[in-house]
Amino acid sequence: MKLYYSPSSPYVRKVSIVALETGLDSRIERIPAATTPVAPNEAVAKANPLAKVPTLVTDDGEMLFDSRVICEYLDSLHQGAKLFPAGAARWRALRLQALGDGLLDAALLVRYEGFLRPEDKRWQDWADGQMLKVRGALADIEKLAPGFGDTLDIGTVSIACALGYLDFRYDDMNWRGSYPQTAAWAARFFARPSVKATVPVNPT
Repeated sequence: MKLYYSPSSPYVRKVSIVALETGLDSRIERIPAATTPVAPNEAVAKANPLAKVPTLVTDDGEMLFDSRVICEYLDSLHQGAKLFPAGAARWRALRLQALGDGLLDAALLVRYEGFLRPEDKRWQDWADGQMLKVRGALADIEKLAPGFGDTLDIGTVSIACALGYLDFRYDDMNWRGSYPQTAAWAARFFARPSVKATVPVNPT
C-alpha cells in the first residue's frame, strides 16, 4: 500500500495511528505530498480528484481517500479488536469520530483564514463562527470524556487527533485548563505508543 501524506495533517495522523494499532504500519509505503487548498499536489491529484491527503493506494490499485474511509479499510485487514466496532458501540464510535473531525474541520478553516488568505481579505466573523464550533465540540467532549475509560476505537482516536491539533496549532488556547475531564483522559490516551509516535513535527 502507498499513502500520500503530510506530517502536519491531523487526518493523516488518524490514519497513522490506526495503521500502528492494527499492526499494518510496516505494509504502508509513505509518499510525502505537501498540499494546501491553494497549492494542490499533482501526484496526489492523479490518485485523488479532491487532491487532498491522506490518500491511500491499496495493493490492488484501488485509490481511497478521506481518513474515515481509509481507517475503516485498514480496520478490515486485521484480525484483532476492531476500531470500528459492531452494534451500538459502532454508532457511539462513529458519533465521536464525527465530533472530532468536525472540531478539526472548523479549526482548519480558521487556520486557513489566518494563514493562507491575504490579510486584506480575512473575515473575522467567519473565523469567530468556526471557533464557536470548536468550543462547542470541546464542551461536548468534556461531558463525554469521563465515560471514555480506556476505550480504543475510531471515535477516541479521532478525538485525540483533534485535541492534538489544538496543541499543534492553537497552543495558546489552553484547552486543558478549561476542560479538565478531557485533559485527564487525554493524558492517559496520549501516552499510547501510537499517539506518541505520530506527534506532528512540521512547524509550517
